[in-house]
Amino acid sequence: MLATSESLKQDIEKLTDEQLQQVAEFIAFLRFQEKRKRIILDPVLLAPLATEFSEEDRALAESGMGDYADMLAQEDQL
Repeated sequence: MLATSESLKQDIEKLTDEQLQQVAEFIAFLRFQEKRKRIILDPVLLAPLATEFSEEDRALAESGMGDYADMLAQEDQL
């Protein structure tokens, strides 16, 4: 069933105050979702974040390499 603005208005007029509040919250959620879709990430703003976390990422990768080498050695023994 395709909802028309007129049929929605008629349905809204029959709602309780609590139901109207729920409708208002849902409308706010829909607007938020739409805004979120339109956000364009600016590479200029993202570059400092990548730089900031690159050292941490590198340290995590290095720390995991020892475990990986141990697992490979165990696999070779099987």
